Amino acid sequence: MKFVDEVTIRVEAGKGGNGCLSFRREKFVPRGGPDGGDGGDGGSVWLVVDEGLNTLVDFRYERLFRAGHGEPGGGAQCSGRNGEDIRIRVPEGTLVFDVDTGELLGDLVRHGDRLLVARGGQHGLGNTHFKSSTNRAPRRTTPGQPGEARDLRLEMRLLADVGVMGMPNAGKSSLIRAVSAARPKVADYPFSTLYPSLGVVRTGPLQSFVIADVPGLIAGAAEGAGLGIQFLRHLQRTRLLLHMIDISGFEGRDPADDFRTVEAELRKYSEHLHARERWLVLNKIDMVPEAERGAHCQAVVAAIGWTGPVFPISALTGAGCQELARRIQERLDRLRPKRDDRQPDTTAEENHGDDEPT
Repeated sequence: MKFVDEVTIRVEAGKGGNGCLSFRREKFVPRGGPDGGDGGDGGSVWLVVDEGLNTLVDFRYERLFRAGHGEPGGGAQCSGRNGEDIRIRVPEGTLVFDVDTGELLGDLVRHGDRLLVARGGQHGLGNTHFKSSTNRAPRRTTPGQPGEARDLRLEMRLLADVGVMGMPNAGKSSLIRAVSAARPKVADYPFSTLYPSLGVVRTGPLQSFVIADVPGLIAGAAEGAGLGIQFLRHLQRTRLLLHMIDISGFEGRDPADDFRTVEAELRKYSEHLHARERWLVLNKIDMVPEAERGAHCQAVVAAIGWTGPVFPISALTGAGCQELARRIQERLDRLRPKRDDRQPDTTAEENHGDDEPT
């Protein structure tokens, strides 16, 4: 299925029904008086989280959603029927923005969460409401009110505990395959992943965490170059970042330069995200002679001036991957709050929209 993580839709709530102008007309009941009923309320538009969805692709084909209108009132003080509400299913981790104001309307995280995005119009009043001791035959009614209408930007952010970032072909997808049951595409030729991949890593009978790889970043990603800018937002819900670099020197690439490039783009995109806890993962140690691995890894760490945790691994052979997963689980168990209680960082989006303000 095509991965889509941002769409714009229009929602229109229903109009309230008009009040009725009516007088009681029955045999042997002279001057029966007013009996016009109220109209029905217009239907509202709700967004509801469905855990069975993992993309916003359905909104590429349907972008306009209208709720039902309320029916007008009737005689004999009969009220009109309310308009039908409409419930729009969205995946977990959906942020909802008002396109015109840029306001964040809600963050839909858990299955079953719902958000009212367009309220139905209020019903009109029938002439029964306006009778009094001095006005026995009121001919006054009120019309139903129009429902709310607005353009919304839906933005999906993956609910992952751990995010893996790095240059293209650093081995991020291979790590997902090595530690989880997910099977993102990998091959023996260079290419860049086109959409994020999620994997559930199980480290014990009751222990697991969700890991996501983000398509490779390149120089200028924070200004829109490449695919990275489209997916950096998915790192904002994570509690731990893995910065992966290829230490093999494939095609003459310098691991230290690759590290600095990604770090610079991360800082440009969001200082808040740059300050999040990060671990350094040195991948493809299998391509370095065993006798030279220790010294080579130390040289790379010294060249970039890294002082945090370092994990040499081979995503291809699996060397060091299970130890990395175990250490991640230990760290996540100590971090609070839990994933479902985390709030996204929306400050980084000030300069990274398309045409709509954020």
